[in-house]
Amino acid sequence: MFVGDWLARRAQLTPDKVAVVDTVAGRDVTYAAWNAQANRSAHWLRALGVERGDRVAVLAMNSMVYLEIWFACAKLGAVLQNLNWRLNKAELAAIVADAAPRALLYGREFAATAAALRATAPSLRHMVSIGDGASGAGSCLAEREAFPATAPVAAPVHADEPWVICYTGGSTGLPKGAILTHGNVLANIANTVAGWGVRADDVAVLNAPLFHTGGLNVFTAPLAYVGGTSILCRHFDADQIFDLLAERRFTLLFGVPTMYVMLQRHPRWARADFSPCRIVISGGAPCPPPVYERFWAKGVPFKSGYGLTEAGPNNFWLPDTDVQRKPGAVGLPLPHVEIRIVDEQGQPCAPGEVGELWIRGPHVTPGYWNNPAATEAVLVDGWLHTGDLAHGDREGYVTIVGRRKEMFISGGENIYPAEVENALYSHPAVAEAAVIAVADAVWGEVGRAVVALHAGADLSEQQLLAFLGERIGRYKQPRSIVFVEALPRTGTGKIDKLRLALLYGTAESAT
Repeated sequence: MFVGDWLARRAQLTPDKVAVVDTVAGRDVTYAAWNAQANRSAHWLRALGVERGDRVAVLAMNSMVYLEIWFACAKLGAVLQNLNWRLNKAELAAIVADAAPRALLYGREFAATAAALRATAPSLRHMVSIGDGASGAGSCLAEREAFPATAPVAAPVHADEPWVICYTGGSTGLPKGAILTHGNVLANIANTVAGWGVRADDVAVLNAPLFHTGGLNVFTAPLAYVGGTSILCRHFDADQIFDLLAERRFTLLFGVPTMYVMLQRHPRWARADFSPCRIVISGGAPCPPPVYERFWAKGVPFKSGYGLTEAGPNNFWLPDTDVQRKPGAVGLPLPHVEIRIVDEQGQPCAPGEVGELWIRGPHVTPGYWNNPAATEAVLVDGWLHTGDLAHGDREGYVTIVGRRKEMFISGGENIYPAEVENALYSHPAVAEAAVIAVADAVWGEVGRAVVALHAGADLSEQQLLAFLGERIGRYKQPRSIVFVEALPRTGTGKIDKLRLALLYGTAESAT
């Protein structure tokens, strides 16, 4: 399927519409200006020797330059490798070696890391600073201005060609590079526009990192397609969100649960008015029930989506009228998303029965870069085996229960950590919580909760266990609780359960 240069077409249709409110540089960027700079970037990349299929790695904070490079790659048929700057040098070196990019573009704050990567990456022919994110001034990207703002001559891009190699979080080992094709991105756009109702008059906050599919594809690409506006932020800042809420009146907000928890702990939360927001949605990790409830108390139909790097990431929609009728559900599949919930034999589960979620559709990755074994393990007959456990009800609404790898069996009973964690979060003193499995001579495995309390809170293990006893069955209750200052997190903001298992997953680590 022919894709075409749809940013250029959007610039023709609405050239003077503000595409990006760039809070980093303090300017508004129209679609005409975004497209012109993407064209210059494409000519510049070609002058560096970047051709169709070549990878362009970017190690930088959010900036307008980053967005321009993303679409410059699309115009050339090149592939963006968006690097997670929260990884350490060894992890980044392995990822760069995997994709073998021709060029590495980096923000000034990552100059030392970039230099270290060059020493281990023979594929790199060019390393270029893209400045501090404000404008690119003082960096080699100033060279772009010598190139024309007209579209580069290139063969038409097709739907099955890669556009981004987006690496998974790596919480279970070395990150894998999920290939996102032009067709995958367009299918996610179609699902989001048709299923979520994203419109040209919408304005979304873009503070999720652009190294994550959430930053690129939850709202940014769909809004660019329909002619909406993104408010580009360098990173997440709670005060900035409250400022923008009052000043810019954004209509769409996406974040991971950690971001919403930080907003609700902020002194400005009590008087914040979210009434201009049509969609406030969480993703990337299970969201604690109290987060929902505090938004609902403000009259905001807050909900969780479900996505993963390998699919979309947008897959479901929960109508506003159902957010409290179906608490915790992610909703119904989007128009071009097919799902199955199956048991261990691959047979469909009955309503209410927990099984693995499989997803199929044009938004699903064709596989992992340079990793056929991993691709074959998760893609079977066109179905993506997500590894996530879910159940559907008789109306078709889906609820995610947790990760299959996190589920454990205690005395013959399946324990789903997310269910226990929801009960823990319902205690007002609990700020963060995670449940891991610990070997037990009698039961095989039992649960251990790792808990961080709100500042100034006082709670004992016995008190918290008694609290849980009133809310979940005895066999689900953790046999021990470890209190910590804060829980470790992965580069994408999820609680790092692998790290927790290493720290607290033995009998000796209970105290």
